Amino acid sequence: MKASISIDEKKDFIRWFLNKHQMKTREAMWVLNYIAGHDQIVKYVHFVDNLEGCARGLSLSAHGVESEPFLFFKGNIMTTDPEKAFHDIRLNWDEELYVELHFEEAMSSPEYALVREDNPFAAVKLADEEKEMADALIYQSVHQFSREKVLQQIDEALDTRDEAAFHKLVRILQQMDTEKE
Repeated sequence: MKASISIDEKKDFIRWFLNKHQMKTREAMWVLNYIAGHDQIVKYVHFVDNLEGCARGLSLSAHGVESEPFLFFKGNIMTTDPEKAFHDIRLNWDEELYVELHFEEAMSSPEYALVREDNPFAAVKLADEEKEMADALIYQSVHQFSREKVLQQIDEALDTRDEAAFHKLVRILQQMDTEKE
């Protein structure tokens, strides 16, 4: 995850984007200009690759790509009406707004890369091999912690000369060691 992106960097990007790309709808341009003109809104804007899991998002498209020209959502409510989006952005300026931009060569644009952030709500997708490695690491960590705890209890049993507890804990430790193999 990268460091926080400044308001000026976001505003510079929006200006660059609007100069370089023609939006499919003029209202999309108006909304971006409005956002760029208000630092208090820009502060809460996050440019992301996808809006999966976001509570409030805006998806905008420039000419040259196959995607919806304008889409705004908040919670379960979704609209293609720019006026409703503009109204919500204006009234709820202090709420996080995740923006997904669709334009030619977006993923290879250094300007976009500077302001793009990881979507904190997107589900992490792991391959089966990665899941197995994670499971093995968790199992190993839990086993090691449990083993150290039993060793600590064995030391306490020795310190207190509790022979019954000592023998019981040694059997538990032996069982743990044979299960691991």
